Amino acid sequence: MPLHVKKFLLARKKGMTQIFREDGTVVPVTVLEAGPCTVTGLRTRDRDGYEAVQIGFLPARAKHVRKPQRVAAEKAGVPAFRVLREFRTDSTEGFELGQELKADLFEANERVDVIGTSKGRGFAGTIKAHGFRRGPETHGSMNVRQPGSIGCSAYPGRVFKGTRMAKHFGAARRTVKNLTVEQVDAERGLILVRGGVPGPPEGLVLIQNAKTPPRERVRQEVQRRGGVKTKKSGR
Repeated sequence: MPLHVKKFLLARKKGMTQIFREDGTVVPVTVLEAGPCTVTGLRTRDRDGYEAVQIGFLPARAKHVRKPQRVAAEKAGVPAFRVLREFRTDSTEGFELGQELKADLFEANERVDVIGTSKGRGFAGTIKAHGFRRGPETHGSMNVRQPGSIGCSAYPGRVFKGTRMAKHFGAARRTVKNLTVEQVDAERGLILVRGGVPGPPEGLVLIQNAKTPPRERVRQEVQRRGGVKTKKSGR
C-alpha cells in the first residue's frame, strides 16, 4: 500500500446528477470540473526534507496574488494561480515545472479520495450538531431542545472536557474515501464520481488516488491468505 499519493488534481464541485450504466443501473454522481492544473513547484528530500509536488489551479492576475507567491512563480517560470496546494509523493520523478495535469489523469472504475470543506451551518444546537433527541412538548415540560444536564454539583463539581454541546457546525475539512470514478470527460475536463462530495457548488475539492484499499479488497486479501479478520475489542 503506497504511503503517499501518486495521482492528484484540484477541482471545483459543479453539482450532482445521475447517470445510467450499460446494464440500466441508475448511479448518483457528483460532477467535478477537474483542472487543468499546472506544476508550480517540486519539493525534494535533499533540499526540503520531504518529497512533494505543488500544483496551481485557477489562473490569476499578478496584482491579485501576494508578493511571495508572485516572486516564487516568476522564479519557477510559471504563471500565478489563485489556489496552490502541495501533495506528498514517494518521488517527484515524472513531474516537471510547468507540466499540465488534466482530468484524463484518472480513469473510470478507479478509487479516489475526495477532500473538501463542508457547508457551514453556523452556530447549531445539540440536536442539529450531534443528533440529540428533544424532550417532550407537553405536561409542562420546559426542556424541549435544551441539552439537559451537563454535570453534577458535588462530584466532580465541574464539566468534563469534550462534553457535547452547541457549537459552530460545518465549515471543516472532510475526506470521503474510496469513491468510484464512474466516467471521465477529458474534452470538457469533467470527472463523475459516484456518491456525494463535501462542500457547496463551486467549492474547491482535492482529488487523489485512494490511500487505503476498500473493504472488499481487504476481504479478498484475507481470504487469499486463509486468515480470519477479527474486530478489535476497543478496550
